[in-house]
This record gives sequence, C-alpha cells and structure tokens, in this order.
Amino acid sequence: MASMPAESHPSREPEDTQDPLLAGMSEDARATWPSPTLIDSWLGDAEIDFELRPGEDVLVQDDPEARAAARRFRDVLGTFASGITVVTSISGGEPVGMTCQSFSSVSLDPPLVLFVPAKTSRAWPLIQRSGRFCVNVLAADQEHVSAQMATKGPDKFTGLRWHPAEVTGSPVVEGTLAHLDCTIHQVHEAGDHYVVIGKVQHLETTDSDVTDPLLYFRGAYRTTDGARRLGRGELG
Repeated sequence: MASMPAESHPSREPEDTQDPLLAGMSEDARATWPSPTLIDSWLGDAEIDFELRPGEDVLVQDDPEARAAARRFRDVLGTFASGITVVTSISGGEPVGMTCQSFSSVSLDPPLVLFVPAKTSRAWPLIQRSGRFCVNVLAADQEHVSAQMATKGPDKFTGLRWHPAEVTGSPVVEGTLAHLDCTIHQVHEAGDHYVVIGKVQHLETTDSDVTDPLLYFRGAYRTTDGARRLGRGELG
C-alpha cells in the first residue's frame, strides 16, 4: 500500500525578521516575548478615547493636532441643540441600553427612524444581534437616566423602572416623554459610526408630570427655558 505524501506547510518567516526587537535574542527569550499587538495594547499611545457625544467615545490619534481638530469638530457641532434618547433592547434575556444624541426621523411611508452608534459602542453589537430596539425620548428631569446609560458598566438598569415595549419587548423606561418600538431595517457603515435605520412597529407618547424634553447644547444638559442643568456639566 502506497504511503500518503507528507502534508506540506508554507514556510514561516523567522520572527526576528518580523520584529526588529527579537533580533539577537536567545531562543528562550524569544519564545516568551509578548507579541507586538499585546505591547501596543500596554503602551496605549497610538489612539485615545475622545468623547464626541454623551457616553460615546471614538478613537482619535494621540497627537495635539488630531485632538485639537476633534475638539473643534465637537464644539462646532455642539452648537446644534438636540434632544437626548436612550436606545434599549433585550439581549440574552437581559436589558441593554445606550444614551444616544444622534436620533432622527427618516420616512413617513414606511415609518423609519435612525440612530447613530459609534463603532466603539459596547451596547450596539448586542442591540444589532437582537434585531430590534426601542428609542426612549428623555424628559427634562431624566438627566440621571442619560448619565447612567452613558456608563460602561453592566448595571445600567439598576434602580430604573421599565416595562416591555408592545411589539419587540425592548425596555420602555418609565417617565420618558415618548417611545418608538422598532425593528432593524438597514445598517450603513459611516466612518467611525454606524447609521442604523429602524422600522417603527409601535409608538406612543407618555402621560407624565414632566412635559419638557432633556436637551444637550454646547457640552451641557439644558432645558427648554434655557436653564443649564447641574450635574454632568462640561464634557471633556
């Protein structure tokens, strides 16, 4: 019986030609030397987190010119006042959510809305996997909800009262002005963000003692009477 030919393997480039730091090292030292990727993660000097919007970090090159350009972009765009929403879903049987300033209506027929999560968002992959979400429009007295949902911790819903949305079951935070229950319609890549378009399955306003929205303007929470909210204050 003829023997099978030995399996061939592509030749590997010696590690010391891939990384100059390994040149001249003993085999024992080379075997235990951390990879360039791991070293970069320790040093952390290639990119930094930059807060573009509440709770939304994007990666910016760690040099003065790049940081100045990012700050100017944020400051100019910050002159456009907007409301604040919390986008929620259920993933793995647990509620997930994120603060989102970038929210807008898109179409009446069919009824479409959009929100824009950063690629660095930890909540977005969980929301995307579920295929559904609920947009909660925050009231003027819900700055604490925005701040809590903007954190990176696992306990974003601690102390918050919510109930399942009518169609998708996504969390509807109590005390909000309105909510829109949606399924994911399309997702588009856009620079360091995604543009998520949702098809509205159900929507309604909420009876609440507070009827004014929570606003965000020039790096601070505001109200419709122009008052500046205390608490979080200037961002970055």
